[in-house]
Amino acid sequence: MARTEILGVGFDPVTMDQAQAEMASYALQNASHLVVTANPEMVMRARGDQLLAEILARADLVVADGIGVVWASRMLQKAVPERIPGIELAEGLLCQAAQEGWTVFLLGAAEGVARQAATKLQQRLPGLKIVGTHHGYFQAGPEEDVIIQEIQEKKPHILLVALGVPRAEKWLAAHLGTMKVSVAMGVGGSFNVWAGVDRRAPLWMRNIHLEWLYRLIRQPWRIKRLLVLPVFVLLVLVARFKSGR
Repeated sequence: MARTEILGVGFDPVTMDQAQAEMASYALQNASHLVVTANPEMVMRARGDQLLAEILARADLVVADGIGVVWASRMLQKAVPERIPGIELAEGLLCQAAQEGWTVFLLGAAEGVARQAATKLQQRLPGLKIVGTHHGYFQAGPEEDVIIQEIQEKKPHILLVALGVPRAEKWLAAHLGTMKVSVAMGVGGSFNVWAGVDRRAPLWMRNIHLEWLYRLIRQPWRIKRLLVLPVFVLLVLVARFKSGR
């Protein structure tokens, strides 16, 4: 299926069910697969970061984690059927892992958060096999080498990484081939939510696509990151005008 290009970034035009089915097929393969959940902020970052742009182009699956991407696709008359929140995509994969016996490794967040998230996930999903956790405050060099070696030894089917954007994507692109994990993806702040350190927006806010506002209210420092959104909107409108649609 051809990708839908939004301001230079290609998105796979899939639904949540299709994305989860694709990831399940990856888990059954010996090859490594990188999944990226991209929002308008990542699209804008990729425009000025050639390495990130190349990683997105080479990723096995890129889904629209942001209503802004879906809006842009409609403005440009291209097919991105729905928003796919990264945390929900990851939770769906973990549900399948619990049913199928696939093993999982959690890497990232602050000290103890991944371990706490693992405990609570296993309480929610009986049968989920989390074979290892590690915090995300590590440096390149010997410490990082130990983590990579541990992942190689544990041989998880699934690696979820909470290192932030674009560190998670760049770290996975650099080391995924060495670790030989079937499915790997960055999951933003999902560990904090699973561990109970943070909360998602109420369902009614999610349903009307205002989860970003909830996060902004709880974390005002995010305003600096959201300043790229008006530029994103303007660039989409310019692209629509140039296309003559």
